[in-house]
Amino acid sequence: MKFDAERLNALITTYRLGLFEDTLPFWISHAVDHEHGGFMTCLDRDGTVIDTDKGVWQQGRFVWLLGELYNNVHQHRPWLELAQDGARFLEEYCVDRSDGRMWFQVTRDGKPIRKRRYAFSESFAAIAFGELAQATGEKRYANQAISCFERFVKHHTKRNQAESKFTAVRPTKSLAFPMITIATARQLLDSIGYAKADHWITRSLDEIFRHFLKAEIRCVMETVGENGDIIDHFEGRTLNPGHAIEAAWFVMREGELRQDQELIATGCRMLDWMWQRGWDQMHGGILYFVDVNGLPVQEYWHDMKFWWPQCEAIIATLMAYRLTGDAKYATWHGQIHDWFHQHFPDADSGECFGYLHRDGTQSSRIKGNLWKGPFHIPRMQLMCLQMLQPDFKR
Repeated sequence: MKFDAERLNALITTYRLGLFEDTLPFWISHAVDHEHGGFMTCLDRDGTVIDTDKGVWQQGRFVWLLGELYNNVHQHRPWLELAQDGARFLEEYCVDRSDGRMWFQVTRDGKPIRKRRYAFSESFAAIAFGELAQATGEKRYANQAISCFERFVKHHTKRNQAESKFTAVRPTKSLAFPMITIATARQLLDSIGYAKADHWITRSLDEIFRHFLKAEIRCVMETVGENGDIIDHFEGRTLNPGHAIEAAWFVMREGELRQDQELIATGCRMLDWMWQRGWDQMHGGILYFVDVNGLPVQEYWHDMKFWWPQCEAIIATLMAYRLTGDAKYATWHGQIHDWFHQHFPDADSGECFGYLHRDGTQSSRIKGNLWKGPFHIPRMQLMCLQMLQPDFKR
């Protein structure tokens, strides 16, 4: 399968209308907190707020999206103003002044509820402040972006055992840190020209290649031992195909930007391996968890279809096709694009459901929570538009 003119135009139209006439209006209409600032993302099917607590990940992610659109699509002033409002909430309420770490969850008016062991709130805040620095030219935003990023990497590279979820008996490390480091550093290089970005990208690529890629079994591991060894227990055997596919397109993108064909080829291999493991041959879509050895998975939601792995597979397959011209990636993109758009969008109330059963039927009517917000879907729509129509402007 290759994209003919009709298919190309249909894809462009789907992503453009999806982003600008569905996804973005849904979140701007329902999530913006006009009283306290920031965003409430716990939404029922019709956009009704069902929990006023605010996830800090989603504050940073929505600010990033609005800033990214302002900087790279159209300088629409209301987007910038909303982004600045979200950034004010981040600055005022989402940092623990006692240690500089960011919270994970706060009340509507910014009282702290929970902090996680992992510093991903900082990574999403970093890209948010980076976009605002680019949009406004204000040095303080650039300084905050760098501060958040450096706190993020310091926390993950110098963690104390007391902060760990596990004892020291069976130490592990996750794919999440190096892959998010790549994505965050790349964003900061693009937005503020962060001087240390290349160092962190190269270091993280090396860690992924040395410790998480297992060519002998054609697999990208999610969790490994400290030296990259496969741990033959539930946690060590559990793969997250969508996460690894997301990492694959991070690697492909670095290959394109660095003009490194081997990086592109490695990213494509990662996609190949995890597509074969993650694509549901029975019902379609990307499974949430699978076992590296084909054994039963401990988590009971392992065979559900979450929104975000499908989005990452849509991006990765399109990127692989664009970079290689290999028709199999066009076929895979058609499969995942069509499956997502047949099952997730809500034609009645807008946006997309987040959680489906394995067969694609609805598991929950919820549109947003502390995990699902305006990020994976609009990022997918925007990136696909930019790949299909490189001169895209609105």
